[in-house]
Amino acid sequence: MIKNILVTGSYGQLGNELHELADQGLPYHFIWTDVDTLDITDKKALKNFVKKNPIDLLINCAAYTAVDKAEEEKEIAELINTKAVGLLTKTCKENGAKFIHVSTDYVFNGKTFQPYKETDTPSANSIYGISKLKGEEEALKYDNALIIRTAWLYSSHGKNFVKTMLRLGVERESVSVIFDQIGSPTYAHDLAKAIINIIDHANKNNKDFNPGIYNFTNEGVCSWYDFAVSIMKFAELPCKVLPIETKDYILPASRPFYSVLNKSKIRSTFKIEIPHWEESLDKCIKKMNRE
Repeated sequence: MIKNILVTGSYGQLGNELHELADQGLPYHFIWTDVDTLDITDKKALKNFVKKNPIDLLINCAAYTAVDKAEEEKEIAELINTKAVGLLTKTCKENGAKFIHVSTDYVFNGKTFQPYKETDTPSANSIYGISKLKGEEEALKYDNALIIRTAWLYSSHGKNFVKTMLRLGVERESVSVIFDQIGSPTYAHDLAKAIINIIDHANKNNKDFNPGIYNFTNEGVCSWYDFAVSIMKFAELPCKVLPIETKDYILPASRPFYSVLNKSKIRSTFKIEIPHWEESLDKCIKKMNRE
């Protein structure tokens, strides 16, 4: 049975959403950590922490997510996204704890224009993507590890595309956004609910944890341009969104042109219902307006 759950990266978007769900009275004991309370790159620190705080499950929400900066800070990206995942994996294995690790669509190069399945061969084309892919490989060395690949994550917490667009929508009359990169936005609240669903499923009648790789984003497909248009619409901002091509907005790191993820496996395995991205975006913006 899963009772004691260690969450790393609890100050981030997903960590905060898990925290909010836990505050609603979930039947689990959560141990919340971030860089100020636990150094996940320190093997000794991890061992001592878990010795004092026995766990049944570790949810790794910690990650180096500065995609462009990673091109210059390769060692830091690999330290957090690869080496630390290896240490967390070993910690779980040594303590008989299950492991949920969050990964990314950036493990693919986006050149296959059909929704990626978990069985498709990854081919990352950025330092960030490579570091996350290597992190997956570390996690998969443990037979009780479950990896969730997600994409275009946003929430009312932290920095993200939605918050940036809302700020620019107030400051400017127009904003230019890329229209030739296609994917599916993910409301971190929905991902957090899916993770809790997975834990509940494992505990119900002592069912199998069902380790392996799973994809999770909201339903539906759009471009960053479409996403921005909907943000302005739901926020009732007059800012005009102008479409531009990737070649007109050069960034240090390569982005997948098509990173839609097939979610059939997670839906069928854990009986999860996934909302459409516009429905969840509307909920998130309304929540931010109330705060």
